[in-house]
Amino acid sequence: MSWIRKNKENISIIFALAIPIIIENILQTLLGTVDTYFAGQINDNAIAAIGVTNLIINIFIAFYTAISIGTSAIVSRNFGRVDYTEANSAIKQSNILGITLGLLVGIISFVFYKPILMVSGVSPDLINYTSPYYMIVVVPSVFLCLSLILSSCLRSTKDTKTPMIATGIANVLNIVLNMLFIKLGLGIFGLGLATTISRIIGVLILTRKLMKGEEIKLDFKNMRIKKDVISSILKIGIPAGVEKLVMRIGQLVYNSMIISIGISAYVAHNIAGNIESYTYIPAMGFGVATATLVGISLGENNIKKAKSIVFLSDIIATAFMLCFGVIFFIFARTLASIFTDTKEVQDMVVIVLRLIAIFQPFAAITQIFTSALQGAGDTKFPMYATLIGIWCGRVGVGYILGVVCGLGLLGVWMGYALDITFRAILLLIRFLNGKWQEICI
Repeated sequence: MSWIRKNKENISIIFALAIPIIIENILQTLLGTVDTYFAGQINDNAIAAIGVTNLIINIFIAFYTAISIGTSAIVSRNFGRVDYTEANSAIKQSNILGITLGLLVGIISFVFYKPILMVSGVSPDLINYTSPYYMIVVVPSVFLCLSLILSSCLRSTKDTKTPMIATGIANVLNIVLNMLFIKLGLGIFGLGLATTISRIIGVLILTRKLMKGEEIKLDFKNMRIKKDVISSILKIGIPAGVEKLVMRIGQLVYNSMIISIGISAYVAHNIAGNIESYTYIPAMGFGVATATLVGISLGENNIKKAKSIVFLSDIIATAFMLCFGVIFFIFARTLASIFTDTKEVQDMVVIVLRLIAIFQPFAAITQIFTSALQGAGDTKFPMYATLIGIWCGRVGVGYILGVVCGLGLLGVWMGYALDITFRAILLLIRFLNGKWQEICI
């Protein structure tokens, strides 16, 4: 109890920032579930079309993330310094960069839509069916890019409520429009139109909030490019974007490897993965809060506070994930039975969930310390750690144990466990050696 009283202020700050982000992440997860549900009301091809489009969007998100993370580190550092002029300059330049990148991605997506869909695994007979959804969602993905950037700008100034509110409103609007457009007979195009309109409304809400700010304000006057500011954003952001891209490509290879084991293994993998994804919702929330507070603390030249916040966040995130771990271990069979009645698949899900349960603390360390280093502007090291962990651990060891040694899905997930453990240790060592404190922004 004395420990809690001693750290009460920092704990309160962490929870105040993290809880809206956690709620926002839950809403984002539900948004994907809602879209899949309404697609199922049309036909199976609609579900497949949304799935493929989301894979493509996830690749582009890696590039958009590069801008949002770079912006977050610079804005939070200058916010901590009370240098609002530099913070506002970074916000303005990040929006210029985001609009430019988003429009470029849109043009490329429009011109080369057929090759992109074919590379993504869409059969020739499904291209014409998928393309309406793809066109209305991927081509105007500039709004998704701006949403990520604007949300990062607000979070970097301790405003996590506005992004949560914007996501909530977008979710409700998406559901209403999905029902309306399906009734109007717009089919899969209507689902895509609902998604894009919802994103536009979300961006308008975020933009309005920033434009009406006092010290921190988005001003569209004199929208001149400042190469030094953009260079700083990209210097920090590109490694973070590459990390996300490496992760996405690794996951594609990882999934292909599991498919080669067998359809039952792939079904079990997807069930276990969907269940596991919910454990990351609180960890991601505390991770974003950590990145923001580390950047602000460094701007205040208060390294002691930054360290304290990181370790407190890790303890809190670990506690949440351990609770999930206990639930997974005890109720693995019950959770598996929710998704499938096939005993063979259930048995594989149970084994995987119990393996995941053991490694929850390492997953928490990976999430929190990656965020802490990125918040300090140290984005290269997490990129290297992810590159080694994903390809040597998750893919390499997973292939050897799962395919070569014949351990199947368990062997593949053991590679995942090694990846998480390896990265957790590397990131913890990096944080403890203090080099992140020396990065100038």
